This record gives sequence, structure tokens and C-alpha cells, in this order.
Amino acid sequence: MSLQIPKSSWSSSPELEDLRELSRSFLQKELMPHQERWAAEKKLDREVWTKAGSLGLLCLSVPEEYGGGGGTFAHEAVLFEAQARVGENAWGVSVHNGIVAHYLLSYAAEEKKREWLPKLASGEFVGAIAMTEPGTGSDLQNIKTRAVREGDDYVINGAKTFITNGFHTDLVVVACKTDPEAGAQGVSLIAVETDTPGFRRGRVLDKVGMKGQDTAELFFDDVRVPAANLLGEQEGQGFIQLMTQLPQERLIIAVIAVAGLEAAVDLTLDYTKERTAFGRPIFHFQNTKFKLAEAATEAAVSRAFLDQCVERHLRGELDVQGAAMAKLWTTERVNKVVDDCLQLFGGYGYMNEYPIARAWADVRISRIFGGTSEIMKEIISRTL
Repeated sequence: MSLQIPKSSWSSSPELEDLRELSRSFLQKELMPHQERWAAEKKLDREVWTKAGSLGLLCLSVPEEYGGGGGTFAHEAVLFEAQARVGENAWGVSVHNGIVAHYLLSYAAEEKKREWLPKLASGEFVGAIAMTEPGTGSDLQNIKTRAVREGDDYVINGAKTFITNGFHTDLVVVACKTDPEAGAQGVSLIAVETDTPGFRRGRVLDKVGMKGQDTAELFFDDVRVPAANLLGEQEGQGFIQLMTQLPQERLIIAVIAVAGLEAAVDLTLDYTKERTAFGRPIFHFQNTKFKLAEAATEAAVSRAFLDQCVERHLRGELDVQGAAMAKLWTTERVNKVVDDCLQLFGGYGYMNEYPIARAWADVRISRIFGGTSEIMKEIISRTL
């Protein structure tokens, strides 16, 4: 059984249907069989990236002239939805495709775009973005990582943590201070190739959920990179660049949240119709039916709002407030619904062998990364 969800207008073309099927097939064949091993190792196999690149699943919305797929955000969203629907949590493709590639596409110098983007599209490079520091979370204007201009280079010193793709990354966009006295106006973004002397990786972090995703600490000790690696035409544009790109990041989180919500309801429908108690399927108890009725409604409302936001984004009309609302609503809803669904599984819902248990642990971070729910409320309130 599954929810009867109308096709989204933005995702119903034959091309996107083909992409959805290709994505699902790749995820089921190449990623799902390895989830337990990757969770134990706290990272996936590096060759996943090159296999995905060979199938054209990387940089789907990057123009073909830079090696990408030439698509739109809709293409990326179809892939991210497929990943959430099958319950795959180790592959940081949303950061690589939807975030890092677009910082480079929007702000890197032309020669750097032509150097880096084809490598991201092929999987030769894995992309990461390093904003969070051990002492700063959402307070990006007070980051401590420094980049000092010395001739034709920048010399970077600092530490970053909670970095998705951190173990495998070959190219990391680093938020740093080029003017420590200027607050937000002193933040710049600089791309660092990780084979540069002075760059080193710390621990791969042991997380509550998304255990197979290589989330790591990164350290920069006198890392010297060309001044041409600065994103933007001049120093001090980093905070504006971050604020410009964060709506897409938050929309990506919302896309994944809604697909995960729908998947959880489907799993629970199947389980409650097959599992019996007191001589009848669990589904036939009033509490079960009512909880699932609520969950199905939450899914339908979240899907309708998400589709509206995706359509606005495709038209270039999604603003900071709208993206914050989308992230706040969908991540709060998916956490509530997955928790309610786990309860209907009883003791089995607490066993990691059941997908609902893994989903419960995985979705918890959605209310934190990309800006916490509290930060989303602050952003929304400023526009009221």
C-alpha cells in the first residue's frame, strides 16, 4: 500500500520520470546493499561518486558547457527524492550537486569553473562546504577561520566541524574571515583543493543517524591557495553569497524531508496491515487508523506546500522567508510523523534492522542543519 499522492506539476515530464527510474535503480543496486557496512565504517565507498558521474547523476543542474547535465533544480530534486524514498542516507550528493556546485557556478572565476565543475560532474572531485566551526554554529559572522592575503595567495588557518563529505572531499568551499574586524562584511568564501599542503582531516564523526555519511572535522594549518580561488570579485562578499545560496539549501532539505515523510507513512501502512494483535491487523484499531489519517494529511499538506515552493524556485521567485518556512514546516512535520509511525511498530520500531528506526534517527538532524528551526523562526519573524 502507499499514499495516493498526485504527481507534482514540476516533476511529471517524461524526462524526469526517466531520471527518477535511473536514480532509483542506481540507489537500489549500488548503495542500498552496503548500508550496514558503511554505517559501521562511518563512510561510503569512494567509487560511488565516479559510478554516479558515469551515469550522469552528478551536477544535474550545471550547464553542459561545464560538464553538467544542463538541467534545472527539478532534476536535482528528483534525485534527492529518490534517495529519501529508498531510505539511503550515506551519499552526500545533495551537498555536492545542489550546494557546492552552485557556489562555484555562481561565484568562481571563469577559468576555475572550467577547471573544477567538470571534475565534480565526473566524480573525480567530491565537493564539500565548510561553514560550521567548533565554537560557532549558526553565527556565521563570528567565524574564526582566517585567510590572509600574501601576494598572489591566501594563507588559511582554522578548523571546521560537521562537514558533510569531509572524509572524501577533494574540493571544499571554506567560509573564512579576510577582515576580522568587519563582522559579516569580513566573511569571504575561498575554494581549497584538499591535496594542498597544510590541509588535514580530523575524525570521521560518530553521529546519532546518517551513520554512513562521511561527516568529518577539517583543519587548515597555513594552507596556501591562489588568490584566484576566492569566490566573487572581491573580498567580503561571502556572507551575501551564503545568504543568497541558503534558500536553495533549505529547499533541498525540505524536498528530502517530504519524501522521507511519505516513505515513513508507506512503511507504516504496510506494517500495520500485515502485523496482527489480538486476532486482527493493527491497522484496524481505531488509534492506528486515526494516527495514520493524521500522518497522511500531514504528508499531503507538506507536499502541496513543497511543490508550491519548488515551482517558485524554478521561476526564480522563492525568497528567504519562503525557504525558511519550507524548511521549518517540513522538518518539524517529518520528525513528528516518523516518531508517530515508529510508535505503531511497537518494540520492532526500536530495532535498527527496521527502516523506520533508521529513518527516526536520520531525520532528527533536519531540524538542526541548514539553520536550526529556531533560526528559521527568527528569519520568518523579521518579515512580519
